Amino acid sequence: METFDYVIVGAGSAGSVLAGRLSEDGNATVCVLEAGPRDWHPFIHIPAGFMYTLVNPRVNWLYTSEASEWTGGRRIAAPRGKTLGGSSSINGHIYNRGQRMDFDGWAQRGNHGWGYADVLPYFRRSERRIGEADDIFRGREGNLPITDLDWRDPLCEAFIEGAVEMGIPRNRDYNGTMQAGVSYVQRIIQNGRRMSAARGYLRPAMGRPNLTVRTNAHVSEILLEGKRAVGVRYRRGGRNGTPSEVRANKEVILCGGTVNSPQLLQVSGIGPAPLLQAHGITVRHELPGVGENLRDHYAPRFVARVKNAETINEKSHGLRLVNEVLKYAFTRKGILALNPTLIYVFWKSDERVDNYDLQLTFTPASYKEGVQSTLDDFPGMTIASWQQRPDSSGYVRIKSADPFDHPVIQPNYLTAESDRHVLLAGMKLARRLLASRPLSKYYDREEFPGAKVQSDDELLGAAKQRGTTTFHLMGTCRMAPDSDPTAVVDDQLRVRGVQGLRVVDASIMPTMPSANLNASVLMIAEKASDMIRGRQPLEATILKD
Repeated sequence: METFDYVIVGAGSAGSVLAGRLSEDGNATVCVLEAGPRDWHPFIHIPAGFMYTLVNPRVNWLYTSEASEWTGGRRIAAPRGKTLGGSSSINGHIYNRGQRMDFDGWAQRGNHGWGYADVLPYFRRSERRIGEADDIFRGREGNLPITDLDWRDPLCEAFIEGAVEMGIPRNRDYNGTMQAGVSYVQRIIQNGRRMSAARGYLRPAMGRPNLTVRTNAHVSEILLEGKRAVGVRYRRGGRNGTPSEVRANKEVILCGGTVNSPQLLQVSGIGPAPLLQAHGITVRHELPGVGENLRDHYAPRFVARVKNAETINEKSHGLRLVNEVLKYAFTRKGILALNPTLIYVFWKSDERVDNYDLQLTFTPASYKEGVQSTLDDFPGMTIASWQQRPDSSGYVRIKSADPFDHPVIQPNYLTAESDRHVLLAGMKLARRLLASRPLSKYYDREEFPGAKVQSDDELLGAAKQRGTTTFHLMGTCRMAPDSDPTAVVDDQLRVRGVQGLRVVDASIMPTMPSANLNASVLMIAEKASDMIRGRQPLEATILKD
């Protein structure tokens, strides 16, 4: 049995940040246990390789959410990274923080120190912004490069022009003063290569003698002595591997993500008593909120056939693909250097709404049945839309006491009427954008859902038929004050009622940010590293109202 000061479960975005920061202290020993392999596969590092990693069981947990009414009885894939870097090694590379009101809302719920002015210094600390930016909001010296998309395409340019004609302004930096508007995306890509959290934080630290990183190490149980976490048990090589233990002198830190962190708590006897007892697990600490409050963005996608222009679909076949491979090999440019989303629109579902509650994405490509792993055979373009802050919530619950069994994942997409109302507004806006005057030169016809689909019921039917996740699961170990019955961690990210145990990942988010989640997870881990080391938090940014 080995002993370290800190044992980190999971080497994803949060785990990589914490490993890098905690091991800066040469007097502290740190052990990171990752269930997946090293991030050796080249498709992890080639941006367009996301299409491969989305369906590769070697680097992806390949979870599936449960069927529900508003998915038309479909089970929907819920990919999660299973390698060094976690989901930052298989995601869409996007850097998107969200709105000021998101984090002010966290603080207003009783989470001290989590307002926008408090977390902005940690966003800045994590990023190395390359390009024009306001340094009040953007960082220049962080571990991860944030670059602008340098691809220019007639379809993208026409789409932006059409949005501007509709009254949606260009936004030079949606991660700056305000989010609203239309713009090319910012991404965590440099010189045509993905910069995962593992590359930015973990690998530079792996040469330190006080950091131990073990891959293919599936943690199966948190070891408890009374109400204190003292270590973990894990197996290398899968369910039949030899069990091993490591002890933590100071803390066990869960960074498994929105699915794995609550699952590990539950199989270790921490969670809702009825659920644990139903699976024959001894209740070590009752905590009803573990696994509850699951939220995700649900997105229907409009697909249109394209004329008078070449799309990514055609460039991905035959000799044109060979040309793109050679272009990437010699210049690190072309379609292999692209992320799946090229343009963002942040806008309102209704002029009477005080905040921007819609997010839309555009790309000059389309995918079979809306699944982002296989491109269509015809020239196509896609626009997706979703509600930024969904009210529908679900859960992650174990289906057995076996830590190797996938848990039940039920997001309950669109069960809240408010979500359906906003989603309809987003779908209608998406259709208007595709039909804008500047795009008319390239717009052939609507492939899905098709021109015959017009009424609200028909549009919702299309959302049921082919809507899907945007891979933004969060909230299952909710940060909240004691008065909240769903609280799992406090505002220091300590598991309530258990000493020596924290959760640091997207599962602690109290509410959904108006964004993709990776940027916020990096921020959370940066902030948590100061908490764990007993450091004073970075000084809050002074912002004008």
